[in-house]
Amino acid sequence: MARQKLGQHFLSDAGWREKIARAIGISAHSIGGARSGAPDSVWIEVGAGHGEMTRHLAATGSNVVAIEFDPPLATRLGSLTAEFPNLSVVAGDVLEIDIASLAAGRRVRIYGNLPYYITSPILHHLFQFADSIDEIHVVIQLEVAFRLAAQPGTRDYGYLSVLTQYFSRPSLAIKIPPAAFQPPPEVSSALVSMRLPGELAKQTLADQAGFLEFVKLCFAQKRKTLVNNLRMIAKPDQVRWALEHLAIRLDARAEQLSVAQLAALHGAIGKSP
Repeated sequence: MARQKLGQHFLSDAGWREKIARAIGISAHSIGGARSGAPDSVWIEVGAGHGEMTRHLAATGSNVVAIEFDPPLATRLGSLTAEFPNLSVVAGDVLEIDIASLAAGRRVRIYGNLPYYITSPILHHLFQFADSIDEIHVVIQLEVAFRLAAQPGTRDYGYLSVLTQYFSRPSLAIKIPPAAFQPPPEVSSALVSMRLPGELAKQTLADQAGFLEFVKLCFAQKRKTLVNNLRMIAKPDQVRWALEHLAIRLDARAEQLSVAQLAALHGAIGKSP
C-alpha cells in the first residue's frame, strides 16, 4: 500500500515498465540488447518501492544497489537478493547517503522513480557526486521534466534548468500517463534522461558553488533585470559593465541567457572595475 505522505506512486503497469527499461537500455528488447555494464560500474536505484524496476536492472547482471526509504518496503526488497546475488538493498534516505561511498570506486548509473515533492533536493544531492556518475534517468512530474530540459527564452527556463544543464545533457525520453501508476498521481509524468558531464562541467568552474548561488540570485525575481536582481552582490554599474563586455543587452533578464552566458557573466562581474 502506498503511503501518501511519502509521495509514493508505484509503477504498476508492466507495459510502461518495459518501455522505461527499453529507453534506459536495460531491456533485452533495447537496441543492441540490455547493457550489462562493466564490473567496475554499478546501477543505483533511488526509491525502489516494491522492486518494480529493480528486477529489470538486476536481470542485466549488472551490480545494483537499491535504495528505499520506507522500512517495510526495504525489508521486502531484501528477498530479491536471493534471486539476484548482484543486488544489494540499502534502507535509508537518499539525501543522507554518500553516493561516492556507495559506489566504492565504480562508475555510477542512476535510475529513480522520485517523489515529486523532493525532486529538486534529490537532483541537487546527486549532482554533488557528478564526477562519479555517467547517466541519470528519473521518472518525475511532467511539469518539472519540462523545466529540466527548457531552453533560454522559454517559460519553463529557470534555476533548475541551469543547474541540470550545467552538470548534464538532459532530454525528455517518454511521457507517462497517471494510469501507469498505483495509486495514479493527479498529474502526468515523464522519464528524463541525463548524460554526464554537461558541456560546462567539462570545464569545471573554480567556484562551482558560488556560481550556483549566483544563478539563484539571477532568477530571484524572474521579471526583474539582471542589474536589479544582482544588487546584493554587485553595483549596477559593475553589472552593466559586465553585460556590455559580453555583448549582452543591458536590460537582459536571467531567463534570456544560456548556461554558458550566465557562467561568463559570473566571471566578468568578478573582473569588473
